[in-house]
Amino acid sequence: MNKLKQNYYGSLCTEMYEILHETASANELQFYLSYAEKGMKILEPMCGSGRFFIPFLESGLDISGMDLSKEMLKKLKQKVSSAKVIQADIIEYSVKEKYDYIFIPSGSISLFTDMHMCKNILRKMKNLLVPSGKFVFAVDTVFNRFVNDSDYKVDISVKTKEGFDLVLKSKHYYDEQSQTQFSPGIYELYQNTKLLQSEPMDFQTHLYRLGEMEQYLRECGFKDILTYSSYQKEIAVNDDCEIFIYECSN
Repeated sequence: MNKLKQNYYGSLCTEMYEILHETASANELQFYLSYAEKGMKILEPMCGSGRFFIPFLESGLDISGMDLSKEMLKKLKQKVSSAKVIQADIIEYSVKEKYDYIFIPSGSISLFTDMHMCKNILRKMKNLLVPSGKFVFAVDTVFNRFVNDSDYKVDISVKTKEGFDLVLKSKHYYDEQSQTQFSPGIYELYQNTKLLQSEPMDFQTHLYRLGEMEQYLRECGFKDILTYSSYQKEIAVNDDCEIFIYECSN
């Protein structure tokens, strides 16, 4: 069994993601749509299987996307074959296009646990914006840290459309010093008790404290930064919330 790249969404992971998160929650979707206007050029890096991308497209917006996972993009293209998406690593992603609005929802920036790499991505997003553009994204907070586990246990079990059982077994370890949540997992697909397929995932996230990302954004050249604790745009005042959402402009 080959070890997958850190945080790579393979075939079984993608299948479970689609079952659990086929559509975006209404309040989260409306939050990100609130920044979009007809005529804007919009980019969703890490667009996955399209739960935000497709509603933007269906609203008549000019949106492009990219994602590292070919499995995720295959799902998106099955839904909308004409979608302007490419498979690329956000770290290496390079285009001449400039965008009015870039958004990365659902805490995906937290997947980058190397802070030097994270800052490079933030700089890249800034450079992809027009002078008046906005970058809006969310991260997970230290409020989400898990109790440490010593052994793998079943976290999630779902039924596929074929009637198979798709199971995620995980264990968790939180490192206080680096603020990294380690959650190695194994996805397993069963027909009754017969194991049909397994897939490992080295899942890691960086959990943020208030003020931390703001400093990184200023270092990367963003001038105007607002930090929200909810999709109702409540200003964050402490770490006692599940997400921080940042609204940034040059």
